[in-house]
This record gives sequence, C-alpha cells and structure tokens, in this order.
Amino acid sequence: MATTPILLGLFFFAAVGSINYHQRNLLTTKVLSVKHHTIREQSARQSLVRRAQQQIGVREETGNNDGRAVKAYLASVGLKRPEPWCAAFICWLYEKEGFVKPKSGWCPDLFLKSRLARSALPGNIIGIYFPDKQRIAHVGLIERLDNDWCLTIEGNTNVEGSREGDGVYRKRRHLKTIYRISDWISKQQGK
Repeated sequence: MATTPILLGLFFFAAVGSINYHQRNLLTTKVLSVKHHTIREQSARQSLVRRAQQQIGVREETGNNDGRAVKAYLASVGLKRPEPWCAAFICWLYEKEGFVKPKSGWCPDLFLKSRLARSALPGNIIGIYFPDKQRIAHVGLIERLDNDWCLTIEGNTNVEGSREGDGVYRKRRHLKTIYRISDWISKQQGK
C-alpha cells in the first residue's frame, strides 16, 4: 500500500518535469534565435569592413573627384563628378554588401535620428562636424576601436584627414572629434 503513493508521486514529478522540459526547449530556441541574429549582424559588420579595407589606396585620377572607382561610388547614389564622394563611398560599400540603405551623397542624410548610435561598432558610420558648414560635412566607416581612438576608412580624404581629399584612406581619429555615429546594420530593415 505504501508503494502506491510513492508511485503516484513519481508519476506526478515525471509529468511536471516533462511540462517544464517542453517550455525549456522553447526558451532555448528563442535564445538560439537571438544568438543567430547577433552572429549574422557580426558577420555583416566584418564583411562591410573587409570590403572597405579592399578600397584603401583607391585614388582619384586627376584630383578632381574623378576616376573609375570614384565614378562607381558616385553612381551608387545617382551623382556624377565633380561632386564630393565621402558619403557616396559609404553608401557604395553598404550597397555592395546587399543593404538597401543608406543611399545618399549628402552627409547629414546618413545620421537620421532613428539611426543614431551610442557605441562605435565596426561598420557604423562616423560624422565629422565642420563649423564653417554648420553641419556634418565628412563621413567614414568604423574599422575598429583602439582605446579612445577610432580607426576609420574614409573616402574623399587625404593624409591630413581633409574632407576634400584625393582617395580612400585609413584614418585614426580621437573619439572626441567624432560628432555623430550612426548604425545602419543592427537596425537595417531592407537587407
């Protein structure tokens, strides 16, 4: 007779345990889904940075916003030379990686309020403010952080970091000199 309550107890715990086990599987699936999304985002960031690295060393043909590569950057946003091309370069990179946006040759367009970021992640876009223009007038792509410094890849710049340069360069900018950062990867709707 004493075995009946023990068997019922074991049956009860087995039934309850199987219910929790089923819920645990659902939770695990959700966690894996979140991790998968994060892995996809990291992969997209790495791929975007690699593509930008491949462009380092591209130079204008005559120093007048021209050349085959510059023409392709400008065309990606519907512009022709002799327009400045730093924003077009960034949009070209995103387009080549399969992103629908950003798509503008106008630097301020890359810093919509809904895209502003608080962290400097690889693949995010930096904006440099120019007081004489009273706006963000130069942009670049974050390659990586190095303490308080941000390594970027920028088009239409030069060794000095000008916004009217002659090519694609790797730059080292202090975080305090960066006016805005935007994230078009983690919030991307159209990829």
